[in-house]
Amino acid sequence: MPTYLLLDGHSLAFRAWFALQESGLATASGQQTQAIFGFVSMVTKLLDDTRPAGMAVAFDLRGPTFRDAIAPDYKAGRPPTPDPLLQQIELIGQFVDALGVPRMTLEGYEADDVIGTLATKLAAAGNDVVIVTGDRDTYQLVEDPHIKVLYNRRGVSDYVLYDEAGILERTGVRPVDYPLYAALRGDPSDNLPGVPGVGEKTAARLVNDFGDVDGIFANLAKLTPKLRESVAGAEEQVRRNLLMTPIVRDLPIEPDTEAFGFHHVDREGLEQLLGFLEMRKPFERLGAVLDTLGGSEEGPVVSAAVARRPVRSLDELDDALKWVETLTEETATEGRVALEATWAGTPGRSAIEGLAILRSGGEEVGFIPGPLLGEVRLLEALATVLDARPGADPQRVVANRAKELMRALLPAGLDLRGLVADVAVLAYLVDPSLGQEGLEEIARRRGIEVSEVSAPASGQLDFDLEAGPPDDLPAQTARRAEVVDAIGERLLAELDEVGGRELWETIERPLVRVLAKMEVAGIAVNTALLGEINAELTEEVARLEGEIHTLAGEPFNLNSPPQLRVVLYEKLGLRPQRRTKTGFSTDAQTLEKLRDEHPIIEKLLEYREVEKLRSTYGTGLIAEVAPDGRIHASFNQTVARTGRLSSDAPNLHNIPVRSEGGRRFREAFIAPEGHELLVADYNQIELRVIAHLSGDPGLVTAFEEERDIHNATAAAIYGVEPAGVTSAMRAKAKMVSYGLAYGMEAYGLAQRLAIPVDEASQILNQYFVAFPSVRAYMEATVTEARRRGYTETECGRRRYLPELTSDNFRVRQAAERQAMNAGIQGLAADIFKLALVRLDAAIEAAGLRSRIVLQVHDEILLEVPTSEREEAHRLTVASMHDAYPLRVPLDVHIEWGKTWSDAK
Repeated sequence: MPTYLLLDGHSLAFRAWFALQESGLATASGQQTQAIFGFVSMVTKLLDDTRPAGMAVAFDLRGPTFRDAIAPDYKAGRPPTPDPLLQQIELIGQFVDALGVPRMTLEGYEADDVIGTLATKLAAAGNDVVIVTGDRDTYQLVEDPHIKVLYNRRGVSDYVLYDEAGILERTGVRPVDYPLYAALRGDPSDNLPGVPGVGEKTAARLVNDFGDVDGIFANLAKLTPKLRESVAGAEEQVRRNLLMTPIVRDLPIEPDTEAFGFHHVDREGLEQLLGFLEMRKPFERLGAVLDTLGGSEEGPVVSAAVARRPVRSLDELDDALKWVETLTEETATEGRVALEATWAGTPGRSAIEGLAILRSGGEEVGFIPGPLLGEVRLLEALATVLDARPGADPQRVVANRAKELMRALLPAGLDLRGLVADVAVLAYLVDPSLGQEGLEEIARRRGIEVSEVSAPASGQLDFDLEAGPPDDLPAQTARRAEVVDAIGERLLAELDEVGGRELWETIERPLVRVLAKMEVAGIAVNTALLGEINAELTEEVARLEGEIHTLAGEPFNLNSPPQLRVVLYEKLGLRPQRRTKTGFSTDAQTLEKLRDEHPIIEKLLEYREVEKLRSTYGTGLIAEVAPDGRIHASFNQTVARTGRLSSDAPNLHNIPVRSEGGRRFREAFIAPEGHELLVADYNQIELRVIAHLSGDPGLVTAFEEERDIHNATAAAIYGVEPAGVTSAMRAKAKMVSYGLAYGMEAYGLAQRLAIPVDEASQILNQYFVAFPSVRAYMEATVTEARRRGYTETECGRRRYLPELTSDNFRVRQAAERQAMNAGIQGLAADIFKLALVRLDAAIEAAGLRSRIVLQVHDEILLEVPTSEREEAHRLTVASMHDAYPLRVPLDVHIEWGKTWSDAK
C-alpha cells in the first residue's frame, strides 16, 4: 500500500529556525540559513527513512481564516515572524517547488485544514498517510487507521510516530475526542484560553467521563466545587474554542497522486538554490536519496562509458622500473599522464596505498603499491615521466586533487611540477558553486554514469567510483584514473568556453604546488607554551564559572540555555530582549544588549569567549602538532566562491585577532633556531580594489597621497576638515568602507554600529554623495551581472548568480549583495593568490632556504634564515607590490619577529 507524506511547511520551518537559531548558520554574504538548512535536512531524512510514493507540503497563507471570524482575537499577541525567518520560509517554498512536489494552500483556511482534507481523501482511496508536523491539532486525524502523525517534538531530528493507540497514550483521549480535549485545555500560542486550572490530565478526565461538551455541562454537579466553578464560568469560551479546534476535512481540493510523486524533480533548480545557500553537502545527501526514489525532471543520466583497460600491478621494484621506463619512452615527445591515488585515510594526510598511472590513449594502467613509492630509483624514474624537474616542459600530468598528491610525494623527494589539469580545481573554476564535488559527482555531471555493473564484452565499463570492484585495490584505483583521464581535457575545454584558461594557467595551476609546499612545511610551534595556555584557559574558565555562580546565587550549567534563562529572567529579573520558540533568547547578541543591566552579563560574555578559545584552540591546536613539532594545516582553493583561500585541520584563519586570548596563541607560533618569521600583509586591499574598480577620484587621490583613508572618508562623509574628524566618526567611516566590500546595506550597518537604521541609511547616503563613482560602480555591477547571469573579475574568475532574476524580492536582494561582493572580494583574492605564486617563484629562483609557511586572510608568513633576512624582505615586498597593476598603489606591510605575535 503506497504511503504519502503530508508536511506542515510553516510548522517545520519554525521548528528548524528556533532549533538552529543560535547556530550562526549563514552564507558568506550573511544570508541566514537556519530554517532552510533544518527543513532540507528533515526532508532528506524523511525521504530516506520512509521511501514514500509521494509528498505534498501545506503552508499557511497570510490573511484571516474562518477562525478569525469566530474569534477576532485568534492568535493575537503572537510576536511578528522575524524577517530572517520570513525570508527563509519563501526559500523553503522554492525548495519545495524544485523538489517537484506541490505547495498546497487555500485562502481562508490553515495548513492543518489542507492537510486534514488531503489525508482524509488519500486514506479513503486506500493509501497510507504520514503527517509530519509540530502542531498537536493534527492528532485528531489519526482516528483513521491509515493516517499517522510524525510529530516533531523539538529540534530537527526528534520525532515520534503516533497511531491511534499512541495518541490515546500521549493525551489520554482518543483522536476523535481531541478537539474537545483541546477546547478545554486551551492553547496559549493561538490565544485560545481554556478552562482556568484545567490542564491535560483534567481535560482528558472530563472528556472520558462525560463524552461530549453537552455531557460535561449537564453534569457539573458531579464535579468538585472548585472545578465546577471553573468549568461553568468558561462555558462560552469552551464552546467557542470547539468551533475552531476541529480540523476541516472536506475542502474543495483533491490529492493528485501523480503530482505528489517524485517524477518532476528539478535537479538543476535544486542545485542552484542550495548552491546559492552554500549547502553543498545537504544537496549531495538529498541527491543520493532522490536517486533511490527515481525522481528527476531530466530523466536518467545518459551514460558515457569509460574504457576499461587491463591493470598491471607492479608489485616488484624491477617490474615497476621497467614499466616506468617504457612509459617514459612513450611520452618522451608528447602525451599526457593521468594519476590517481588511493589513500589509507584522509587524502594528503595519510599514506598512499597505491598509485595508478595511465598514459592518455595507452592500453593499460600501471598500479604502483604505496610502499614502493619510498624507493629512490623509482622516484627518480617517475620524476622524468611526470615532468617533476625544474624547468620541465611541457606540463603533462592530469590528476584529481593534485595538491594532496603533491603533499604526499614531496617528502619522498618527488616534486610534481608538470601539472596540466586538476579535475577538482578545474570543476571549481567552471562553476565555483560546485567546488566541493567529489570525482564521482564531477563525472556524473559530464555524462559519465558510475553505477557498478559487470564489464561487457566491448571492454567498456560503468562503475562505482567510491566502492570500485570489491576488495580489488589496483582495479579500483585504475578505474578512477581512467575517469580522471577522461574528463581532464573536457574540463579544460569547458574552462576555455567560460574564458577561465588564463586564470587557471597564471594563478590557480601554479598555486596548487605552492599550497602543497606550504602544507608540507607547516609552521613550528612551542608545544610547551600551548600546554601552558591551555592550562591557563582551563583555570580561567573555572574561575569565571565560580564568579558567575556567585552572582547568580546558585550553581547552574552555564552552557544550558534553559538554566541560564531561569537565572537571568526569573531569578535576576532582567528584561528579556527576544523570544524564541523555546523561550527568551540567551544568545550573544541578546547578552550584549543586557551588558549594562547586571554584572553577570559581562562575566558570561567573558566566559563564552574564554571557553571557545579553550575548546577550539587550547586543546585543538595541541592535537594537531605533528611529531616534527610543527602544525601542518590544509589550505583550500575550492571552497569560497569569491576565490578566497580557506584553512582547516586546524582552521588557523579563525584564531581571534582582537582579543588578548587570541594574541596569546600567536605567541606559540615560532621560528626555529637561527630563523625569524616575516609577516607580510596588504594594507586595506579591499578598499584599494574598490578605488580601482570604481575609479572614484576622491578615493584614488586619497590612496595616491597616502592619506589615512578612514580619516579621509570620515571627513568626506561628515563634511569636516580631516583635523576635525573624531574617533567615533572615523570608526563609523571604517565600518562603512569595509561593509561596502561585502555588499552591506543600511540594516547591516545599523546592526554593526548599534545605531538606528535611519541613521545608518543617512551615513551610507552621505558616503555615496562623497564618493559617487562607488555607487555607480555597484549599480553597474548588479545590472551587468543580471544581464549576464554572473560576475567576473578582471582576472576571469566567474561567479554565477541566477538568483538575480528571482521573483522573490529577498532572494534577489541577497544575490545583489553577492554580486557587489564578488567583484571586490574576487579581485582581492586573485591579487593575493598572484602574490603567493610570484613570491614562491622568486624564492626558488634566488635559491633561498626561506619558505612560505602560512597564509591567513591577507597575511603571508615566511620562515627566514637570519642570513637571508634582507633578500627575503626585498623579494616579498617586490612580489606583493607588483602582483597586479591597480590604479592605486598596493601597500605592503612587513614585520619581523621570533613569534607570530612579536611580528604582529
